[in-house]
Amino acid sequence: MKSPFIYLASQSPRRAQLLSQLGVRHELLLAAPDEDAEALEAVRGGESPSAYVQRVTDLKLDAAVARHARLGLPPAPILCADTTVALGRTILGKPEDARDAHRMLAMLCGRTHRVLTSVGVQNGRRRVAALSVSRVTFGDVSRKEITDYVASGEPLGKAGAYAVQGRASAFIEHMTGSYSGIMGLPMYETYALLKQAGFRA
Repeated sequence: MKSPFIYLASQSPRRAQLLSQLGVRHELLLAAPDEDAEALEAVRGGESPSAYVQRVTDLKLDAAVARHARLGLPPAPILCADTTVALGRTILGKPEDARDAHRMLAMLCGRTHRVLTSVGVQNGRRRVAALSVSRVTFGDVSRKEITDYVASGEPLGKAGAYAVQGRASAFIEHMTGSYSGIMGLPMYETYALLKQAGFRA
């Protein structure tokens, strides 16, 4: 099933930007106000970061497919993604508030963590998925630098309380893996999945 566009089931402006960079035309397929999208991101006890991020992506894609059918929209591939930050087996999702953001950033300072982004694409009945895992090392960051960064508001709504493309780039001593994956949509894996699903930009 070929389509001139895809549906992006994500509110992230970064994911939309990265799709545009790939030359992929997309339309947003966002959750309705009565859908509890946040509940899909609840962590289960003992769940590994990789199992968590892949399960959440599957749940988001299930919800988007149901939403697409309910709205009676034209057929096209649907893309979902989820990103989480992990320090060992500890999952650092989006901070609840400024204090929580400060706590997370303090945990990351001087240490190496993983950024896991899971991507899923469904086209008709066919579903394909991929997982991108990158490693990021923060240098030593002072308490004042963390406080100033949190005060900027940038950490809120970001997994691990930071945006790699923002002011937190000054904290990063070293990284390996996919820069776009750390942003929230690994471009290599995403393009490969879209081709597998039959989409051509």
